[in-house]
Amino acid sequence: QVRLMESGGGSVQSGGSQILACAVSGYTPKTARSYCIGWVRQAPGKEREAVAAIDVDGSTMYGHTVKGRFTISQDNAKKTVILQMTNLKPEDTAMYYCVANDDQYDYCSGSWPLRWGHWGRGTQVTAST
Repeated sequence: QVRLMESGGGSVQSGGSQILACAVSGYTPKTARSYCIGWVRQAPGKEREAVAAIDVDGSTMYGHTVKGRFTISQDNAKKTVILQMTNLKPEDTAMYYCVANDDQYDYCSGSWPLRWGHWGRGTQVTAST
């Protein structure tokens, strides 16, 4: 029922910017407190890394490697979650997954960093030198 569809991936020069979008459908948490949508990335041979997340009231969390460079936001209807990426580095190259929590956790603090119940298929981001 929950569908998370990423878009916006591609290749970008180091220092450049890229915007990812997650189209959210069928996501109906039992309570507002259970709402959280986020982004997780994984590069080949590396561990998964939580990138950013946003909860029902717009509060956000960021991984320390991207804080200050990436910004997560959502529209008022919570149908689209955006990840704005600036000053991209080769280390940012990864598959980026849109994720959502499940009802057993409250806000994003409950799911952070890797306790997500729903995953999108991912979109590849490549930052070259």
